[in-house]
Amino acid sequence: MGHLNLPEGKKIAVNLGVDFDAQSLWLGAFNMPTPAMMARGEFGAEVGTPRLLELYEKYGIKTTWFTPGHTIDTFPDVCKRILDEGHEFGHHGYYHENPTKIERDTEERLMQLALDTFDKRLGIRPRGYRSPYWDYSENTLDLIEQFGFEYDSSLMARDLVPYRPRRWQVNWEKGNVPGKASHVLEIPVNWYLDDFPPLAYVTGIQAGMQDSETILKRWRDIFDYAYERVPNACYAVAVHPQIIGQAHHMLFFEKLVEYIAQKDGVWFATCSEIFDAWVDDDEDRRLMEAEDVRGVEEAPVGSGFR
Repeated sequence: MGHLNLPEGKKIAVNLGVDFDAQSLWLGAFNMPTPAMMARGEFGAEVGTPRLLELYEKYGIKTTWFTPGHTIDTFPDVCKRILDEGHEFGHHGYYHENPTKIERDTEERLMQLALDTFDKRLGIRPRGYRSPYWDYSENTLDLIEQFGFEYDSSLMARDLVPYRPRRWQVNWEKGNVPGKASHVLEIPVNWYLDDFPPLAYVTGIQAGMQDSETILKRWRDIFDYAYERVPNACYAVAVHPQIIGQAHHMLFFEKLVEYIAQKDGVWFATCSEIFDAWVDDDEDRRLMEAEDVRGVEEAPVGSGFR
């Protein structure tokens, strides 16, 4: 397996990434375009994002903001501020659509729509993609390659090191068959390093509201494991301005940032910087040249999924 060629004196890459969904979260993810949910998205753009930018500026951190095109079209000024302050943007769909629920033509069209927005509003083309649902359709990896993205950050086959995502043939009554790896580099996400599941309250859907000290301990423990036990590790969190931007959450998040920053050998990096530091080995190259195996065998009778 390949490895990160970290800058001299560094032992771990840390990406304090942001999923800047704003109001699009309540459209594509929850289909809840109510005034209350639009207000929550507005808070993320107008309050949470400036608070995060100030925190990152305080510690000299540049990171990656995975941002739907809808957010850029709705809140262009704050997106320009993010860019002006030296952060990277990543593609995150257009209206936070779920790739597993749409046809290939729609998924492709929305990818292009967001790219057009990045170009028109910010004059950039993102190098990386993150699925709005942290999941793929059967077409997503092909489309990511088609559009020329260099890295993805949606999958979880590893937790603390990047890797090349593989295509699988899924079988019900015999073993699954691994196939060709992508030339796209995966910078893995982790539900345990996402602020939304434990902290976001969604009426009738998600309780949220866990104690922030518990989340601080969890995120610190995962960092400590990576720092102490995983060579050339990559520690990537995902925060949402409308969640982490709440006052008490900002306090816990700053404690985490301060804890990480005081460790020797920490490299705060954008996802593109992590991609640029990656070195493939012979096994990676072999997997990228393997047979293109994919597909899902029909579920057997009695499985409950036929």
